[in-house]
Amino acid sequence: MNALKNLTVLRRFVQLFMFVFLVYGSTVVGFYAADKLSGALPSLSCAYDTMNADYCALIPLQHQFHHRLGPAVDSGDYLKLLLPVGTTIVTFLMMFVLLNKAFCGWVCPLGFFQEVMQLIGQKLGLRKVDSLSHGAVDKVRPIKWLMLGGLVFGLPALTSLGFLSDEWGDPFCQICPSRIMTTLFTGSDDELFVDTSTPSYMVLSILGDFLFGLVIAMSMTLRQPFCRICPLLAMHAVFRKIGFARLVKKGSARCDKCGLCTEACPMDIRELQTDHNATDKVKDITLPDCTLCGRCVEFCPDKDVLQIRYLNIPVFSATPQYFKRRKKAQTEWDKVKLIGFDHRLAKPVKAK
Repeated sequence: MNALKNLTVLRRFVQLFMFVFLVYGSTVVGFYAADKLSGALPSLSCAYDTMNADYCALIPLQHQFHHRLGPAVDSGDYLKLLLPVGTTIVTFLMMFVLLNKAFCGWVCPLGFFQEVMQLIGQKLGLRKVDSLSHGAVDKVRPIKWLMLGGLVFGLPALTSLGFLSDEWGDPFCQICPSRIMTTLFTGSDDELFVDTSTPSYMVLSILGDFLFGLVIAMSMTLRQPFCRICPLLAMHAVFRKIGFARLVKKGSARCDKCGLCTEACPMDIRELQTDHNATDKVKDITLPDCTLCGRCVEFCPDKDVLQIRYLNIPVFSATPQYFKRRKKAQTEWDKVKLIGFDHRLAKPVKAK
């Protein structure tokens, strides 16, 4: 199947292009901060990567709360905080509105890296956990909000107000797996170390190294482990209703007994199957954990039950014909194994 007949193949080409551009794009846009595309990208792109094309929005937000909140409180001039934060949010939204949560599923370098690790794990016969249980999903979902509120806003704010030392001014950046991953891809191992200069830096650097290793290991056996707790996913969820790209559903009685969309979803969103089945009206189901990867639409066997729309115009719809082709291609792909560490995985894995 060529890329135009397989949405996942097309998406992987887009992801590969965006990975190369965001990790090495300074050769195109420039090396200085003022040369970057926006400075508030709705996708993880690390400032520690000196060759990148842009910075993610979480970087300036942490720095603004760290460096601006305290002086604003002391002087009573809250515009010192509100203006830069407002500028960052507006810049973020100007880009976010164009693709909505597809910045996660199509653009994010760390998301692509996890998918590559997943493919490697699958072909090595390591992939054992495709989906989390409903209970596990419910426990994991709040973590992204804690990451956003605590690491992006809370700790930098407490640092600015003098309750914490300066090392806690950008805690998410200190532990973000993207920081180590992108710098390694530029040939630098400067971020893969334990900083012993202060106790706080030592704790943060150990956490960062551990989390990076954990993401690699878990990505080989579980789909998109870090995406599930990413604070940028939470930030996307807040503004998802204003994005031009949407996932929509037209209810069908068959949905209750099907569940192929939920099985295909890398984020284990069971509401894809259970919500809006009693009505045939089109409903927006761009849910908080959705990354608009489109896999649910690919593996839906009923015509137009699931669609990706842009400005309310269908751009990709579920059809029985596409489902049959896609399922066949997935089955053939799953048969390919490089090494089988577990004889129980000799059979093709179930299409996801």
